[in-house]
Amino acid sequence: MNSSPSTASPLSKAPATSDLFDQSALSTLAQRLVEAAKRAGADAADAVAVRGVSQGVEVRDGRVEESERSEGDDVGLRVLVGQRQAVVSTNDISGDGIAKLAERAVAMARVAPDDKYVGLADPSLLAREFADLDLLDRNIPTTSELERRACEAEAAGLAVKGVTKSGGASASSGIGGMVLVTSTGFHGSYLRSSHGISMTAISGEGTGMERDYDFTSAPHASDLDPPERVGRRAGERTVARANPRKVETCKVPVVYDPRVSGSLVGHLVGAVNGASIARKTSFLKDRLGEQLFSKSIRIIDDPLRVRGLRSQSFDAEGVRVKKLALIDEGVLTTWLLDCATARELGMVTTGHAHRGVSSSPSPGSYNLHLEPGAMTPKELISDIKQGFYVTDLIGSGVNGVTGDYSRGASGFWIENGEITYPVSEVTIAGHLLAMFKSLVPANDLEFRYGVNAPTVRIEGLTLGGR
Repeated sequence: MNSSPSTASPLSKAPATSDLFDQSALSTLAQRLVEAAKRAGADAADAVAVRGVSQGVEVRDGRVEESERSEGDDVGLRVLVGQRQAVVSTNDISGDGIAKLAERAVAMARVAPDDKYVGLADPSLLAREFADLDLLDRNIPTTSELERRACEAEAAGLAVKGVTKSGGASASSGIGGMVLVTSTGFHGSYLRSSHGISMTAISGEGTGMERDYDFTSAPHASDLDPPERVGRRAGERTVARANPRKVETCKVPVVYDPRVSGSLVGHLVGAVNGASIARKTSFLKDRLGEQLFSKSIRIIDDPLRVRGLRSQSFDAEGVRVKKLALIDEGVLTTWLLDCATARELGMVTTGHAHRGVSSSPSPGSYNLHLEPGAMTPKELISDIKQGFYVTDLIGSGVNGVTGDYSRGASGFWIENGEITYPVSEVTIAGHLLAMFKSLVPANDLEFRYGVNAPTVRIEGLTLGGR
């Protein structure tokens, strides 16, 4: 059961800049919530306090179109009474609000249905040491600095020959963090920063217009690609798409650009999520321990990557996290589990619990990547007489229950081992099990996104065209 009062209060006021990196007040608040829940009759409880600060600027044709900034703190309390659970969240803790919130949560839990899988994490699994993952950039850019980044990206894109107009450019930054306190003695917190730059370019006129984009994101501004490079890549990609052709329906090898190859890893991870396994809604539900890929394939989830976009040193239940090979030598080794799904499946949590203030924990991934292969991208396509190089995917036509795969796509035709003319308005279709079996990665892995993969080749997909 969930409750989410939203009345404005002192808690929802923006923290002063000098206090932005100080989570001591949130830690004290979370501790008091847990103690209040126990006094109100809860058998166990945990509290999360989340800080969010974001600012962004959007420009078009060298002028600011939009500038936004938001700051705020929110808290959530989960209580357990026997095998019953309730979650409440609020941004209004004033006066005797803590006691009232705890009493409301306990009252809700008492009338909630029994759930034999709920409960806090076993204390033996809790994180006791917290690695320094260097996630916080304390240099907060000014609005004028964000405007400069966006304008430089846009100018570089417009400078590419063949680009006719800007689809807009943006720059953003933010701070996000969480405090977690449990009645079993866990107390942890983290803060991470985020920075981003993006640009969209347009080529052609009327019905012949094409557009493409580029972006860069990182916890530290110093790790961003320069704005000029972002804009130039957006422009070059857009111009390369000009005057696309249609192709006949055929069955050919398909090569995925690194910008889209991570989606294949995402489909796998969705299918090995413990919640899907427990509900029996995954096409991989009976395939734990099976060889899904060739023996050279490893897919890693690494929550402890220094300066990783999704790094953290403990999960949303306080469980210690670790680097994990989901696929090792082609074999599916594990599900992604939080405590509740692990209990339901008769297993132990893998430390993959994620949570918002108004929800109970559920499994999710961290920094995912497919390890690179030995061949260069050029070598990977050198023997393809006819094939398709995908740079953009459209829609979400993937059935996680059956494994059927169908995505709209655009990209370039491959002929005699060379990338030739642009292609649009095609559909790629196949089955994920067969796709996994034939997947071959190139050696060009870069860590740019939350899910990263090199260029990959997959055999025998159906290309739906004319």
